Amino acid sequence: MSEKIQDIYLSNNSAREQWRAFLEERGIKNFTKNETKLIEQTIGIFDDDKLVATGSFANNVIKYVAVCDAGIQNKGARFNKVISELENRLSQLSRFHHFVFTKPEYQNSFEHVGFRTLAVTEFGVILEKGTPNIEDYLAKIPRFASGSKIASIVMNANPFTKGHRYLVEKAARENDYVYVFVVKQDASLFKTSERLKLVKEGTADIENVIIVSGGDYMVSFVSFPSYFIKDKEKVIKYQTLLDAKIFKEQIIKPLGITSRYLGSEPFSHTTNLYNKALQEELGTEINIVIVDRLEIDKEVVSATKVRKSIAKGKVSECLGNVPKTTANYIIANLKELQLRIEKGQRIDGN
Repeated sequence: MSEKIQDIYLSNNSAREQWRAFLEERGIKNFTKNETKLIEQTIGIFDDDKLVATGSFANNVIKYVAVCDAGIQNKGARFNKVISELENRLSQLSRFHHFVFTKPEYQNSFEHVGFRTLAVTEFGVILEKGTPNIEDYLAKIPRFASGSKIASIVMNANPFTKGHRYLVEKAARENDYVYVFVVKQDASLFKTSERLKLVKEGTADIENVIIVSGGDYMVSFVSFPSYFIKDKEKVIKYQTLLDAKIFKEQIIKPLGITSRYLGSEPFSHTTNLYNKALQEELGTEINIVIVDRLEIDKEVVSATKVRKSIAKGKVSECLGNVPKTTANYIIANLKELQLRIEKGQRIDGN
């Protein structure tokens, strides 16, 4: 057997078709643009010209791992070789912390090569390896005295609106302390650093509020890879449930969190499903508080409406929906924000 590791260039149609056919034979059938567009490198183990194992990575996420063990004695050898090669390549890019999202039946295989499980659902599992890991992330977050009422809010804040402020104010009134986790994923009109800045400025006068980056653990649930799940409804259930389980199993106890505040969502079916998953998963551990969305002039305050006003160049329509700090930032950076939209930045969703 003369096996060798080679790059697979997915821009090459014949190579891509061979790769896809191999994965489909092993039950991986989701090749949507959302799942494949960010793939940076793909490797394969070839026995002569036959593909017998493959793996890819996008940013720091290992994905599309599949192995054919037929006809060989050491059933884990090819899997170990794929993961080792991907980890070496990530290290060469100075990425020393990485994740795997995969089917539950492959959990043990990844644990065997040093990955740690963060959360498991019936549809999928998330594991991590390397540093900085979950312990490193939590170690940097301020802690409060045992017995304190500690609320939590997770928000994208794209941008920070009076609706977000209303939610924070309510949690601050009803609790001793409030953690506001700002989603780190940089896929919004307002960049991660901008959103974090606007949340901090917009809540600076509320003394018992701590603003924290969500890091790699409080992420937008729709960003979770789901290439191993074909059914769209199962994808939504997997993504929302996995996000809830990470919060439940990794975040609540170390930080002493006693409640989580959620904004009601009259417009988004997906977000409603997310809120439901959080209620079902976290409700036995902490209090879940659903807060009706703030209305101004009988209209629900919405970050989506703010972004649409920016796109149309009608900023005056949205300034009443945002704190002064956000309004000042929009006015000062309007041309840059509109340029991002012109270049293809999406403004729908959250």
